[in-house]
Amino acid sequence: MTDAPDPLDPDALAPLSWAGVDDVVIVGGGLAGLFTALKLAPRPVTIVTAAPLGDGASSAWAQGGIAAAVGLGDSAESHAADTVAAGAGIVDEAVARLMTSEAPARIADLLAYGVPFDRDLEGKLQLSREAAHSERRIVRVNGDLAGRAIMGALVAAVRRTPSIRVLEGLAAEELVTEGRFVVGVVARPVGGAKPVRIIGRAVVLASGGVGHLYAVTTNPVEARGAGLAMAAEAGATLADLEFVQFHPTAIAVGRDPAPLATEALRGEGAVLVDHAGRRIMEGVHPDLDLAPRDIVARAVFEAVRNGGAFLDARHKVGERFPSRFPTVYAACMAASVDPVTQPIPVAPAAHYHMGGVLVDANGRSSLDGLWVCGETASTGAHGANRLASNSLLEAVVFGARIAEDILGLLPAPPAAPRVAPSRAAPAATPADGAAVAELRRTMADHVGVVRNAVGLGRAVETFARIRRAANDADTRNMATTALLIAVAAERRRESRGGHFRSDAPDAVPALARRSLLTLDDALGRAEAPLAQAAS
Repeated sequence: MTDAPDPLDPDALAPLSWAGVDDVVIVGGGLAGLFTALKLAPRPVTIVTAAPLGDGASSAWAQGGIAAAVGLGDSAESHAADTVAAGAGIVDEAVARLMTSEAPARIADLLAYGVPFDRDLEGKLQLSREAAHSERRIVRVNGDLAGRAIMGALVAAVRRTPSIRVLEGLAAEELVTEGRFVVGVVARPVGGAKPVRIIGRAVVLASGGVGHLYAVTTNPVEARGAGLAMAAEAGATLADLEFVQFHPTAIAVGRDPAPLATEALRGEGAVLVDHAGRRIMEGVHPDLDLAPRDIVARAVFEAVRNGGAFLDARHKVGERFPSRFPTVYAACMAASVDPVTQPIPVAPAAHYHMGGVLVDANGRSSLDGLWVCGETASTGAHGANRLASNSLLEAVVFGARIAEDILGLLPAPPAAPRVAPSRAAPAATPADGAAVAELRRTMADHVGVVRNAVGLGRAVETFARIRRAANDADTRNMATTALLIAVAAERRRESRGGHFRSDAPDAVPALARRSLLTLDDALGRAEAPLAQAAS
């Protein structure tokens, strides 16, 4: 009797395509990675993901929906204008126009993959409005279930696509390079000590954001900046790292990650109040509770410091809450808060990273052979402050563009059946040790909603120390990404969008431009205090 092959045996992970190395390797099982893989079919693709496919992806947790100008009277030009306005002066307008113009086609793709978007009685897509949008253009699924429904449909599509191999339970740690050419990834099986090399004809990083670097976040534990650190270690140029979006209405009930009270609640008339019942946004911004997220987040942050902040949906949503917003309702009830009769305690939480690996309009990074999409990338579409529901849109638009670019560059492999298309392993459960706990608290305290030079300097020193002392790739990658964000925030001596400095509270017109950074730049800054101390 022959024993079955060990799914975590490095020899079992050799490429399964025609002859030699030909797979496109995609790191990440969220929306960007899955959509790219589907668009590459029937070209052989290997998806590397630490968590089971679809789990551990921020996309699955998205409640709001996906923005697209598909309604009567709306236009891609109007959508682009709203995107540019929200981005506080540094959006790449050409990229914004490209993204919004391709949005309807990507909605059609998602429908073809089986996403059950809400429709009205006439069968037309049902659209909602969110903050800073001039039109109703948010395509939803059952109120607040868009992310889960989109991911469910794409996971099913990937599972039935024979050209896609899924390697679950493998946490990518490092890029394999030859000079400045990326040729694969090093990944470690969950619970295993021996890393494996997965080599491919092209590599796509779609490993998610950085939310879990913060002590309070709406992101899953897997969103801890590994892809950004891997690209930085390989020499990639990074952009706009200082711009972190804090969602103003995470449900403050002590859970990690924090459940999210979707912005759509405020779109339906729910209001933010302080501990005394006074409206928090009164006199802060003319759009009140639907002001841009950075403004609302700072106002809620201040209210929390002074006694508490709450989202009151009793009058505008009331008895409709369980059916209209089932995800939020379940999260509240699990914490013994009935949103039908009680205000919901809220606080700002790290939610989305506008920065990432610098890419062009086709998702190409500064390293040959490496494409990046989703939250790991910085396309220039979001600027300093992402417009609501543009994140899922960016993921599918640039996932499709990357697939088209790769298909146009690489020769088609000879057709051949694939054998054993998947390898499964347990989900990643990273240890939250003392160093990681210190890192997350430092990010929240000094690189959070409100920042200043003194705190940022302390953060840089802390992250450099943790990085030097790290004896595992996960902690080192987290510290590397945290260091990069802190240095970028220290460099931008102004306030703009998601980056607010109490010691430089105004925007500086001369700084209305994107920022670029490399790991060498950040390490040079981190080593400066050590050099001064030694001299």
